[in-house]
Amino acid sequence: MSPTALARLLTLAAVWGASFLFMRIIAPVLGTVPTAFFRVSIACLGLIALLGAARVRWDFQGKLGACLVLGMINSGIPATFYSVAAQVLPAGYSAIFNATTPLMGVLIGVLFFKEPMTLAKLSGIFLGLFGVGILSGAGPVALDAALLQGALACLAATTCYGFAGYLARRWVSGLDSRLSALGSMLGATLLLTPLFAWSVLTQPPASWGGWPVWGSLVGLGLLCTAFAYILYFRLLAEIGPVKASTVTFMIPVFGVLWGAWLLNEPLSMAHLYGGLLIGVALWLVLRPARRRGAA
Repeated sequence: MSPTALARLLTLAAVWGASFLFMRIIAPVLGTVPTAFFRVSIACLGLIALLGAARVRWDFQGKLGACLVLGMINSGIPATFYSVAAQVLPAGYSAIFNATTPLMGVLIGVLFFKEPMTLAKLSGIFLGLFGVGILSGAGPVALDAALLQGALACLAATTCYGFAGYLARRWVSGLDSRLSALGSMLGATLLLTPLFAWSVLTQPPASWGGWPVWGSLVGLGLLCTAFAYILYFRLLAEIGPVKASTVTFMIPVFGVLWGAWLLNEPLSMAHLYGGLLIGVALWLVLRPARRRGAA
């Protein structure tokens, strides 16, 4: 991997790790649906502006509908679940739970897409879930109904990511990745717009926040979503999907550090133990299978 590609990979991990910091600032003030809606709608507007500046032709090759549905699964629903989690979980917790995405992908592949199961993958799934359990039960946050709600919300979001990975391969293969990203944000925005309108009419936020909240929203939408999508797809083309997936290992590190540095979130050994177990689990799941030698 070239130094430039490594720098991009670290930048992407830092940016995606910061998304949990921003959500932790926004969600307790605005609530679940407004946080998710503004995240995807701002990202959508940012991608429209970027694609316009790059003069990308909007040719979805008949796959716009698939992109919209995929965006609901890959962006709209997970953004809502993570906004639920951000109201009760420290940013570092959500970042570590996010690292279970490949584990969910393996489990979903076996159950729904006829992917083969190996002993290493099975061990990785159980070890990863054990790491999540340690993080939930032994960390600085008390184990209560709110913590369990946040943990389940994170796992529901990673389950959506797991499904979306397989569906994207079937539905939008061969489409310009920038258009796939834009279509996804359009679909997520369409999904959340009526929910946002209903939430504002029935239970509006007690406060719409100040500059810290709206500055965080701009950072979450433009930096952590629109820019991150472009950077990620650039890495996919440059180093391939396997190496690009290693960003999953680094996001929790940045998420925990951002939360501790900027939000004064407490650190504990549970972060280390739970994070290490999830890291080993990811290695078991993502490592290449050994090829059998010729008889």
